[in-house]
Amino acid sequence: MQTGPKSENRFEGDAGRYATYLETPEGRLRTDLVFANLQEFLPAPPAMHSLRALDLGCGTGAAGVRLAHLGIHVTLLDSSPAMLDLAERTIVQAGLRENTAFELGDAIQLSDIFRAGSFDIILCHNLLEYVDDPGAVLRGIVHAMRDSSSLLSILVRNQAGEVLKAALQSGDLAAAESNLTAECGHESLYGGKVRLFTPEALEGMLCDESLTVTARRGVRVIADYLPNHISRTAEYDRIFALERKLGARREFFAVARYMHRLARFGSAGVEADE
Repeated sequence: MQTGPKSENRFEGDAGRYATYLETPEGRLRTDLVFANLQEFLPAPPAMHSLRALDLGCGTGAAGVRLAHLGIHVTLLDSSPAMLDLAERTIVQAGLRENTAFELGDAIQLSDIFRAGSFDIILCHNLLEYVDDPGAVLRGIVHAMRDSSSLLSILVRNQAGEVLKAALQSGDLAAAESNLTAECGHESLYGGKVRLFTPEALEGMLCDESLTVTARRGVRVIADYLPNHISRTAEYDRIFALERKLGARREFFAVARYMHRLARFGSAGVEADE
């Protein structure tokens, strides 16, 4: 994860805890759903070998490995040396070191780290929740995008999802009502506050930087609220398949735990919601 002094301390002390979380069914589901959404908008395999991707706040390198396996050259950036070391070990174990690069740095300084127009694909997954100035990160992303065909994949916590989590998972009606207008929620893995987003706020930020949403998806719509007798491991494939269907439909993605947006620079147009 990434960025700034407060969040760097949060992830620097125990990077392995985040790696362990990604191995849980809920961690796997978030990663798998986001990558499946992203793959819908990637070019056919022969064209991938000429592409360059940037993974902001790369964490364990899980997303970077998947992109590199497709033949895409991936640069992994994180402000936490411990996370970056973990990501490099992941890449080396996968035999993909030659197709990757690593950069220690803060996402808010992209314009200083990379030349303009360096990347065709930029991942910004669960990063804006932790930065002091999301707009500055988005401006750096625009600087780093190659042209109007470049793709931004952005994932953030959904305020509406926190409302349902409090009501359905915790049975805390007071917290559910409070979360209707909350700007921050509680981050359970490491503790502390995490920024929450509404669709209007996120897409307003994107619009301010001339980024146009081309697809909207929800991630973890119902998985967190399934009855205990449903095994998250044994039924993983069925849960994943159902989440894929729900996450593409307007009436369901609006209340997902995470909002996933695919965007391009300029006026590419918004995909019709199913």
